[in-house]
Amino acid sequence: MKTDLSPTASASRDLAAESDSAARLGTLGTGALMIAHCAGMVDLVALPVWVGTLIGSYRLDPQQAGLLATLFLVGAVLSSLFFSPRLNRLPARMMATIGFGIATLAFLGVASIGGYPAMAVLHAVAGLAVGCALSFTHGTIGRSRNPHRLFAIAGLALGIFAIAFLGATPGLIAAHGGPTLFRVFAGVMGVATVACALAFPSLRMRRSTAKTDEPRFERTVWFGMVGVSCIALTQAMLFSFVQRIGLDRGFGFNAVTATLIALGFVNLFPAPVAGLLETRIAGRRVVQAGPVVQAVLALIITQSATFVPYAAATAVFAAVMIFTHTFAFGMLARIDRTGRAVAATPAMLMTGAAIGPVLGGTLIKQSGYGSLGVAAVLITVAAVFCFSRLERRPSLSGVQA
Repeated sequence: MKTDLSPTASASRDLAAESDSAARLGTLGTGALMIAHCAGMVDLVALPVWVGTLIGSYRLDPQQAGLLATLFLVGAVLSSLFFSPRLNRLPARMMATIGFGIATLAFLGVASIGGYPAMAVLHAVAGLAVGCALSFTHGTIGRSRNPHRLFAIAGLALGIFAIAFLGATPGLIAAHGGPTLFRVFAGVMGVATVACALAFPSLRMRRSTAKTDEPRFERTVWFGMVGVSCIALTQAMLFSFVQRIGLDRGFGFNAVTATLIALGFVNLFPAPVAGLLETRIAGRRVVQAGPVVQAVLALIITQSATFVPYAAATAVFAAVMIFTHTFAFGMLARIDRTGRAVAATPAMLMTGAAIGPVLGGTLIKQSGYGSLGVAAVLITVAAVFCFSRLERRPSLSGVQA
């Protein structure tokens, strides 16, 4: 007579089988995830050029420019909040392809259509589309055998993308005008659309995907999510205006552009280093120290009147975010093996990032660039508190990455 497996044993067996399937993504599947990650995280690379172009080429004030970036990010947040709980009930390949396809059309529209209201609507549409695609991308990475390592590889890919983007785009914009930026965005989204359509991994949950089978998030997961949002807020608030800070202080276009290119090269290292140090450094220590380092760099960037401290701090600023978030991603993926928590990565990152540009623009308008450093310190206090509650615990299924 057959005996039924216990629910825990069944879940462990099925999730282990799922992890084995995820481990066999293959070169094409992994490549598609890397391309999708770079396209979906374009704001992390492009914000200073994005906001700088809206101010310099479109003659918007910092608050108006920040609001357009915020509309994109708010759209991504709302989309991620809607789609991440449905990760295991919708076809990932189709949703990622459709999301990036719509984003391609939206950015082409921004490049072609003048007028602030139209730009605002299209930024929001692009954000909704990217948030959908990125949720399925990160959810698929989160269901892999080693989410920390795969996310670290994705971070390396983003660093390579950043070098190409920051090295080429400012010059293209200077030569051909502001709409060039949005044509570049459309090209990036178009490449991601094709890659997802051809090779995005179509992993299926082998256990029942009924809503009642998926446990609620533990409290520690929510603290981790808020902590990620805090460091994303600091990142976006300052990074959106780092180009303008350098230019307005008279450091010169070439020097500031060289600093951004250096930032791209530096960004090659934090993710692979985080992957190598996964088992050598306690993740909880990393995620608590990261926001503190971030705040120190923010103070240097906003208070420095000379080029060298500004350039040094700017070059490593995004690297701190990438390194810290790689550990946070791995910790959240181990706590919640359904992939839903990390599928909400766009919501975590972009909730903070959505507030960042408009908050930064408002602070600058009212109190100058120095106020950004003060705000970064206050946000760091909240981030450290939240991450102090995030610790590695065995998942409900007992399956380890």
